[in-house]
Amino acid sequence: MASAASTQPSAQFADITRNDDTLRRFLHGLPGVDQVGAEARAASLGTRSIKTTAKAWAIDLAIRMVDLTTLEGQDTPGKVRALSAKAMHPDPADSTCPATAAVCVYPDMVGVAKEVLGNSGVNVAAVATAFPSGRAALDIKLADTQDAVQAGADEVDMVIDRGAFLSGRYKQVYDEIVAVREACARPDGSSAHLKVIFETGELQTYDNVRRASWLAMMAGGHFIKTSTGKVQPAATLPVTLVMLEAVRDFREQTGVQIGVKPAGGIRTSKDAIKYLVMVNEIAGDDWLDPDWFRFGASTLLNDLLMQRTKLTTGVYSGPDYFTLD
Repeated sequence: MASAASTQPSAQFADITRNDDTLRRFLHGLPGVDQVGAEARAASLGTRSIKTTAKAWAIDLAIRMVDLTTLEGQDTPGKVRALSAKAMHPDPADSTCPATAAVCVYPDMVGVAKEVLGNSGVNVAAVATAFPSGRAALDIKLADTQDAVQAGADEVDMVIDRGAFLSGRYKQVYDEIVAVREACARPDGSSAHLKVIFETGELQTYDNVRRASWLAMMAGGHFIKTSTGKVQPAATLPVTLVMLEAVRDFREQTGVQIGVKPAGGIRTSKDAIKYLVMVNEIAGDDWLDPDWFRFGASTLLNDLLMQRTKLTTGVYSGPDYFTLD
C-alpha cells in the first residue's frame, strides 16, 4: 500500500468532530440511502458478464486483492506458515500466478507469518482491538494494536464499538479510531495501515453504514471494511455499494482516497467479479488496485485458482487440486 500512508484526520473536519452534537448533526445530515434503489442498482451490476480476456485479467486482479485469512481459535504456527507460503505462490505449478495482497491473522501469529513472508511483498495484516466483538477497554485495544505492530504487522484491522455507535456516542467511536491509528505508528516514523471494520450486519440500516464510513474516514482510517466474517450477514453487494459511494464522495470533497474491503461470504470467482464490476462503476478504476480494494476471504482463492486453470488449460481442476485452507 502506497499513498494511503499520508492519510490523516483532515483539519477541515475539526469543527465537525468536536463533540457528539456536532458529529450527530453532520452524520445525520448526510443524504439518506434509498434502500430500494441501492439494492436494485447492486442487483443490476451483479448481472454484468465479461468476456474471456477480461475475465482472465479480473481473476488475476482478484487474486492480487485477496487478504488470505485464518482467524480461528485452532490456528497453529504450522497452519499460518502453510497459508503464508500459499499467499506467495498460490499455484506452485504456475509461476505466472500472482501472489495475494496479504495474510490476515491474529496478533500472536504475526511473527510466524512475517518470518515466512519476509520481503516477498505480501503484507501481514493483524486483527486487533478485541476482535471480533470490540468489547474491551481502550488501553487493552491499544496494547493489542501495538503488540501486532511491534511483531511486524504491515496492516491492522480494527473493529469499531458497535454499541457506542448505535447509541449515538459517535465521538467515542471517532476518538478510538484516532487513538488506534496513532498506535499503528512505528519507531522509524512509518505506520501500519489501518482498516476499520464496521460489522455491517449489526449496523441495521444503510444510512448507518454511510455514517460509519464517513466517521472512519474523518478519523484517518486507510480502509473501511464491512465485516469480521463472524456475523451474518457479512459482506453484501448493496452494503459495499454504499461504502464505495462514500469513498468516492470523500475523495471528491477532500482529495484523500480511502480503500474498501468487503469481507465474509465471498467464495466464488463469480462473486468476486461482481464486486470488481461494482468498484469500476461506482468508485471508478482508480480503486481497481490492491492498494484500494481488498477481499477478506479464506475460501475465495481456491475458486479463483480453479477458474484460472480452466481459462489457461480448458480443463477444470478438481476441488482438491489446490490446498484447502
